[in-house]
Amino acid sequence: MRRTITIIGSGFAALSCACYLAQQGHSVTVYEKNETIGGRARQFKASGFTFDMGPSWYWMPDVFENFFKDFNKKTSDYYELIKLNPAYRVYFGVNDFVSIYDNLEEIKKTFETIEKGSAAKLQSFISEAKSNYDIAIKDLVYRPGVSPLELITPKTILKLNQFFGSVSRDIQKKFKNKKLIQILEFPVLFLGAKPSKTPSFYNFMNYADFGLGTWHPKTGMFDVVRAIEKLALELGVTIKTNAPIEKIVIENKTVVGVISNNLFVPSDIVVSGADYQHSETLLEKEHQTYSQEYWKNRVFAPSSLLFFVGFNKKIENISHHALFFDTDFNQHAEAIYDNPKWPEEPLFYANFPSKTDWTAAPDGMESGFFLIPLAPGIEDSEDLREQYFDKIITRFEKLTNQSIRDAIIFKKSFCKNDFVTDYNAYKGNAYGMANTLFQTAFLRPKLKSRKVRNLYFTGQLTVPGPGVPPALISGKLVAELIQKSLKASS
Repeated sequence: MRRTITIIGSGFAALSCACYLAQQGHSVTVYEKNETIGGRARQFKASGFTFDMGPSWYWMPDVFENFFKDFNKKTSDYYELIKLNPAYRVYFGVNDFVSIYDNLEEIKKTFETIEKGSAAKLQSFISEAKSNYDIAIKDLVYRPGVSPLELITPKTILKLNQFFGSVSRDIQKKFKNKKLIQILEFPVLFLGAKPSKTPSFYNFMNYADFGLGTWHPKTGMFDVVRAIEKLALELGVTIKTNAPIEKIVIENKTVVGVISNNLFVPSDIVVSGADYQHSETLLEKEHQTYSQEYWKNRVFAPSSLLFFVGFNKKIENISHHALFFDTDFNQHAEAIYDNPKWPEEPLFYANFPSKTDWTAAPDGMESGFFLIPLAPGIEDSEDLREQYFDKIITRFEKLTNQSIRDAIIFKKSFCKNDFVTDYNAYKGNAYGMANTLFQTAFLRPKLKSRKVRNLYFTGQLTVPGPGVPPALISGKLVAELIQKSLKASS
């Protein structure tokens, strides 16, 4: 039976869910509070430059293919992908960087030049990571997090010990060189927790990195947002922007609609792709599943200080993606997770999409995106932002042996306060809730409300977790739960 379904937000999870529900035959409307769709993956243009505002790494291409395959489509029907080579560079000091190339054989050669015997160890490590990837991506991440029994399969029983070890411990057992350890620990940072707190099983992220490679949609990550929007419209979804939701309306413990721009919108089912904690504040307290104390005690992934920068010249000695690990990782991690504060000497990430995409900047110029991971909930001010921009640009110039400060003709910052204002993000988090042992699978906030009928949630605070591929999967999981519930009640 056709239902009227309201979806709150237009990030990857919400748009994914909208497509699946429309495919089931429902009347689906997406309500986005901002002027443009995409949630954290929005795009903006200024002074001739184009900037993706959020996700910039295209990993796990098979998950994107699987999403479009569910609608008898291919990614190539909507956008073109470019495999980056090098995938990225990691800077450790002046004239001291490691390039990660686009295939495992080249990466093994690089490792061997840094630590004798590491090529064979890397092959063994990535083989194990691939095994975990196959289990995770082909099976576990498509489970809705309803029961702990979802994790128990013949394959996972053989991997049980990997849920109690840590990625960091496993890497440090095999490799001794600090640079190699940091390169291998980097991918799990996408999961929002320290490598020492991330279960060993999640080393499948290393296979996503070294095995599947780093890709770039031809004109930026927003290509993917546009693609899913186009698919949604083809399926009959209605998308409304400048349409914040002020309240989720409940009668007799059942959703009956939402209030948007002071107007009541009747709905048989509501799915919120907005920040989970914020979504529950749209309910009366008696209908909320999780208390403020609950959220306070969760381990959240970092917030971020972002800078979108336009340069009037080409930047040299740099790759499309670059990581700057020239300062102490442990001190920065402590400032994020253990003693929340602004790090004294932060690690940072830089992305120059115009190295690959000519549309990202005017001819002869360069667009840059700089990111510093920060603890959620800390102080945020323009003075602090400028202080830290100065820190990273000074180091960038030194490490890449060039002057870039005088070439800046456009700059915009985005930090904790903006995450709160634009996305209603709890404590201004950028990546949701960390995938630690006790925040994995069925231990994450549920896709379906325990207290309100026909109310569902999707996105990075629920299953499977943070990241663009998990968000696409999260949308599918919710749509399947809704379909199952409707069949059971018919």
